[in-house]
Amino acid sequence: MAQVTPKESSVAGNAREFKTTRWSEVLLSAESQAPGSKEALADLCRLYWYPLYAYIRRRGYAPEDAQDLTQGFFLSLLDRKALREATPLRGKFRSFLLSSLQHYISDQWDRARALKRGGDIRFVPFDFESGEEKYQAEPADLLTPEKIFDGRWAMTLLEEALRLLRTEYASLGKGEIIETLEPYLDPANSQKLPTYEEAAAKLQLSVGAVKSLIHRLRRRHSTLLREEVSRTVTSPSSVDEELRSLCNAFIAAEGRAAP
Repeated sequence: MAQVTPKESSVAGNAREFKTTRWSEVLLSAESQAPGSKEALADLCRLYWYPLYAYIRRRGYAPEDAQDLTQGFFLSLLDRKALREATPLRGKFRSFLLSSLQHYISDQWDRARALKRGGDIRFVPFDFESGEEKYQAEPADLLTPEKIFDGRWAMTLLEEALRLLRTEYASLGKGEIIETLEPYLDPANSQKLPTYEEAAAKLQLSVGAVKSLIHRLRRRHSTLLREEVSRTVTSPSSVDEELRSLCNAFIAAEGRAAP
């Protein structure tokens, strides 16, 4: 089995030493004057806007209205001080965020108003154009808005774990390895994989070495994914259950049968 170098071990260790939870970021964001509060909320927006946008679109809202509601929701988290009512006792972070969005949409309906596009401060830029393209590629079936949300939440965590893995390998000067072997980490990309021989030729390694690198990447990606999931639940004992739930949600949202 391939050995982890001391430098790799150090990077992995540092990644585990200081890991705030999504709940701690929420509680920090609730203190609007606290140092780093805006950055904490911006991080939440950056990660989770698309699952919420997809949920709103599946509820039947037009793209422009869904954009307004998504942007307005994140702004409202501070404006209406909703975050100050948040507590880890409410359970999974994704459940809190979805229920908060549902309350916000209901509130907007009751008030018969929506945030005007470009009419307020946007502290986080959302790429709504690519988001709508992604939504149009969603399976055209009878999935409920809640199932679409859960599936996109699962994909968001997978993509975040992959982003962290890319950053980690780039810091080790191994960018070409992750660039070449990244397709092997994508559960929705099994039909587009390069052969081991092609990957070995590009990296100028043996096929055996490439297989060892893929195994190491998958293991590290799995670790990073568990860490990201652990930040969204209230106890370590909930991680496995949440992973199973998100796996099922991902399979359903992708319109694929379970392997």
